[in-house]
Amino acid sequence: MHRLVFGFFVFALSFPAGADEPDASPRLRSDPPVITSSWDDLLEGVETPEDWERYRAVLKQRYLDLIRDRYKPPRVPLDLQIHEEAEVEGIYRRLYISYQVEAEERAHAYLGIPLGLEGKAPGVVALHGTTAEGTRQTAALDGNPDKAFLDHLCRRGYVVIAPEHFVSGERIPEKGAYDTTAFYEKHPEWTAVGKFNFEHSIAVDVLLTREEVDGKRLGVMGHSLGGHGAYYLAAYDERLKACVCNCGGSFLRHNPQVEAWARDRWYVYLKPIRPLLLKGELPDIDTHEIISLIAPRAFLDISALNDGIPLTQRQRALMLLKIADVYELTGHPENFEFFIHGRGHSVPHESRELIYGFLDAHLKPAAATATGLLLP
Repeated sequence: MHRLVFGFFVFALSFPAGADEPDASPRLRSDPPVITSSWDDLLEGVETPEDWERYRAVLKQRYLDLIRDRYKPPRVPLDLQIHEEAEVEGIYRRLYISYQVEAEERAHAYLGIPLGLEGKAPGVVALHGTTAEGTRQTAALDGNPDKAFLDHLCRRGYVVIAPEHFVSGERIPEKGAYDTTAFYEKHPEWTAVGKFNFEHSIAVDVLLTREEVDGKRLGVMGHSLGGHGAYYLAAYDERLKACVCNCGGSFLRHNPQVEAWARDRWYVYLKPIRPLLLKGELPDIDTHEIISLIAPRAFLDISALNDGIPLTQRQRALMLLKIADVYELTGHPENFEFFIHGRGHSVPHESRELIYGFLDAHLKPAAATATGLLLP
């Protein structure tokens, strides 16, 4: 038993039997050590912004190859239709719409438009997770209200489109929601990631049909499946100026469950890379390189250390630090943020405040987030 005395308070410290006592040697001042990690390969050989632009082009092509973008179908006319319309508490109009994404294939979405807009508003694509409620949850009609992103953002003055994922909602396959078997039968050379990127990019097109939307102030955000869907889309579609990923899954390296990205059942993200993964090899691009394609546009990552495999999630912090270096190199460190918490796979109050505040800061006029002193 050891007794430490501070002022008038006495603290008793005890150590378990057989345990070593803390080192009693003095702690010495030191310079900070350089943090190194496997994620450093992102900028190996890259020293200038010009170097980065050349390497970025290489990464962009690797990304397009990963998702098999060359196998996407041709664009077709939107043929936009409105199926339902409602006014929500005198704050915004909510439309249930559909539009063509492939020949004889239509996507459905909710579209929210604030009432009483003065001038054009920023537009956001809000993506739902792998949930039975699909985009009805995003519209606050069912499910967890913490994830009712369309409702929350419309109340803040955004025009929001919340598309239904292509294997849910009105398009649940015969084998069940989120099963991609029929998709791969129709498009054997494409990928599910390529498919949802393609459709979410068309959702951006739909936003741009609205006269209320400022086409220079567009963003995307989402949770879980929608979280990585957000950064996949922002890396793919450069019309998006801000992106938020909330609990957007893990990466390929340092992931003992990496085969989940190309599983042999249910939702199969990247089917063509399964043979590679089963051999213990990885593709030539990973999550940190895909997210870096967003730079210097605004990106916020929110994650939980206790979401999935703890040691894998702890690697996320090192990954994000290296992505921060890309933002430094491109001259816009202010456009990159991340927040790590311990609330698991969720969108708690503090995360929502960060998400909406981040979008406000990057998509609204400066006056919307400015502070001021009291007048005398």
